[in-house]
Formats: sequence, structure tokens, C-alpha cells
Amino acid sequence: MFYIYEKSSTYIMGKVNRWGRIHPDHRQSYKTLPAAKAALTRMSKRHQAAHEDSQNDPRVIYAIAEAGVFHSSLEKTRTVYSIMDQAKTKPITETVNTPGYMSPSSESYWSM
Repeated sequence: MFYIYEKSSTYIMGKVNRWGRIHPDHRQSYKTLPAAKAALTRMSKRHQAAHEDSQNDPRVIYAIAEAGVFHSSLEKTRTVYSIMDQAKTKPITETVNTPGYMSPSSESYWSM
């Protein structure tokens, strides 16, 4: 399994919407490397059709990585606090791609 991720933040990126924008989507993965490369090329072509700037081209700001390598050595983490910890004494470390409903720092985690 392969991911297309933003190099600076390591967010896993989703597909291009009809306006040429690409948003983070932790669920998006590709079975093979050629499939991920093809998706990145499609992102680039859609971006070029919608925008005229070449410095924000998806082929420049995004990269492709195998899932195991991505999770073990590339993916960044952040420190958050549980909303149930009113004193903010116990920090929690989670990856940047943790969905809101799985993060103790969000209300949806505690309302399930």
C-alpha cells in the first residue's frame, strides 16, 4: 500500500476536487506504486488546468511512500491534551493523520 503525502506536514492527501484543490484524507491509499504515480500525475494536471502557478504543483510539494516506511519513519507526530484532562497535565502524542473521532483531544472521541 502506498500514500501520497505532503512533504512539509506529512498529511496523507486525498483526491482532487472539481476546483483543483487537494485536501488531507487519512483514508486514501493506493495498492501499487504505479497507481500512486498515476494519481499524482492526475493531481498535477488538474492543478495546472485550474491554476497558473507552477510553484504549488503537486509533483513539487507531495511525495509517495510505502505505508510501512511512512508510518515508521516519515509521519510526524503532535502533542495534544485530552479534553477530559482539565489540568492539562498528561500530554498525548498522536500522529498528524489521526482522525478526529479517534483523538482523545476531540469531543467526538468522548461522545461515542
